[in-house]
Amino acid sequence: MTKKHLLGAAALAAVLLLACRPSQTVEGQTDDAQTKARIKTRLATDVSASTLTSVDVNVTAGVVTLAGPVSSEAERNHVGEVVRSVEGVVSVTNNLQVLVQPQVVTPAEAVAPGPSPTAVP
Repeated sequence: MTKKHLLGAAALAAVLLLACRPSQTVEGQTDDAQTKARIKTRLATDVSASTLTSVDVNVTAGVVTLAGPVSSEAERNHVGEVVRSVEGVVSVTNNLQVLVQPQVVTPAEAVAPGPSPTAVP
């Protein structure tokens, strides 16, 4: 291998190492993990079990992002308020999505009324 190739490989390795470095300190990551645990504990007592399991919580530097489905706008707002009240939360990005409830149509409703059949003589 030539000197030029070795320098190129070394430069590439340095770039990859710097790109993989986390943007937070170990202490910051630990704080975020503790905040996430407090959020999940609080949600376990304040929301339904189905909501708890469907809500994804991510914490970075105290900024919480919520994602996942909920059954109503009221539930979405409630989860956001619960999370805002947890120690260590700086702000909340509430990306929870309200599921649209499908309408149940019975077979009788599915058949559109039409003209009644007439007998042909």
